[in-house]
Amino acid sequence: MTGKIGFDNDKYLKLQSEKIKERIGAFGGKLYLEFGGKLFDDYHASRVLPGFKPDSKITMLTQLKDEAEIVIVISAQDIEKNKVRADLGITYDVDVLRLIDAFRSYGLYVGSVCLTHFSNQATAIAYQKKLESLGLKVYRHYRIEGYPSNIPLIISDEGYGKNEYIETTRPLVVITAPGPGSGKMATCLSQIYHEYKRGIKAGYAKYETFPIWNLPLKHPVNLAYEAATADLNDVNMIDPFHLEAYGETTINYNRDVEVFPVLNAMFEKIMGESPYKSPTDMGVNMAGFGIVDDDVCKEASCQEIIRRYFNTLCQKRKGVADNDQVLKIELLMKQAGITVDDRPVVSSARVKAETTGEPAAAMQLPDGRIVTGKTTPLLGASSAMLLNALKTLAGIDDSVDLIAPTAIEPIQDLKVGHLGSKNPRLHTDEVLIALSICAATDEKAELAMQQIQNLKGCEVHSSVILSPVDTGIFRKLGVNLTCEPVYQSNNLYHR
Repeated sequence: MTGKIGFDNDKYLKLQSEKIKERIGAFGGKLYLEFGGKLFDDYHASRVLPGFKPDSKITMLTQLKDEAEIVIVISAQDIEKNKVRADLGITYDVDVLRLIDAFRSYGLYVGSVCLTHFSNQATAIAYQKKLESLGLKVYRHYRIEGYPSNIPLIISDEGYGKNEYIETTRPLVVITAPGPGSGKMATCLSQIYHEYKRGIKAGYAKYETFPIWNLPLKHPVNLAYEAATADLNDVNMIDPFHLEAYGETTINYNRDVEVFPVLNAMFEKIMGESPYKSPTDMGVNMAGFGIVDDDVCKEASCQEIIRRYFNTLCQKRKGVADNDQVLKIELLMKQAGITVDDRPVVSSARVKAETTGEPAAAMQLPDGRIVTGKTTPLLGASSAMLLNALKTLAGIDDSVDLIAPTAIEPIQDLKVGHLGSKNPRLHTDEVLIALSICAATDEKAELAMQQIQNLKGCEVHSSVILSPVDTGIFRKLGVNLTCEPVYQSNNLYHR
């Protein structure tokens, strides 16, 4: 935990916006930009590129807001399946509304919503009516048999031509979606087909932060991207088309490389000739040029790979990941030359748990010091660790009780006696509320509360899988959490 910066965010924003403007000009003033990854809250990027701000992409877009409009794409199949965003716990259809509100709060214009893979699903039709009742324009794009290989059908009136033409008014059209597989690229290409039919020149480009094309294939930043997408089975690879065309080694990933010949053929059929010689050419990602300290980014990325490893182990324990994903990240760790022992909080939490015979947790503070917490009759291990961390940061002696037992006991009585909880120990949210109440009359509790802001970016490891409540609190605090793939009890149902 050095707190060092490895990435120049301001430089990145300047270069990125300039590159997008340049690409708009290259296509005669109309560009469909496929936005991959997260536009908001890109915490993966901020973890592997220290200095990258989670809202960097949306900040960059606001610099172009007078030229840009946004089209949000959602698959009718995902609406029908009630597909959920794992990081937010909300369905894709609800996330579209969240995204629209978020874009508008930044002063960005959301032009419309496009329902892709549409085949008269009743849920999608009902969703369209709901959006239209909210004053939103909605368009339908249909499933095309043999996509993406049947190019004669795709580039015809029965393929892209059957799709509804999305009316846009600005030179930069950002195509984004709640998650992968929504049909962003197909929407871009369909629009270009319709534009050319109308005699309007338009282009396509892709903005995906990872993998970073001008970093080595096995650079930890790129390996961390593979770890993050282990469930999608993405594999970073040298772009063979770019190497052949320019004699330069660049990095892309398997899906873009595999589909490029098809895309190239589509561009040729729509535009007369393809503007690109490689998948790398399609991208407008300047993140690699924002790295100012490669060693800092390497170390941060190695830590991210280990975190992804523990997360995947826990996902496997919960039955939502398979062993292939675990094996893939283990291979990535070998390629990066790291083990779980390179995450200091892991051994600290394990030793504490072995010593006490109960669940334990450890936190590494910004200055490198490690504090631990053990399970007590009053507090869970994470709650005890959290209080110990705040005391350490505030310079308060370990023997001091920030929250008196007499204040905890009534909360326990409420939980067990009236709210039906079987666990009397306080969760992290309950501890923080109790501490904030004590801070109104206790100077030391107030000092501890002032240190909460300094927990952001700290590393935590728990010897057991934490409850959703504790996991959520650590996420809100900006703490990087990992857990052993072990439940505290042998129950089949865990809350």
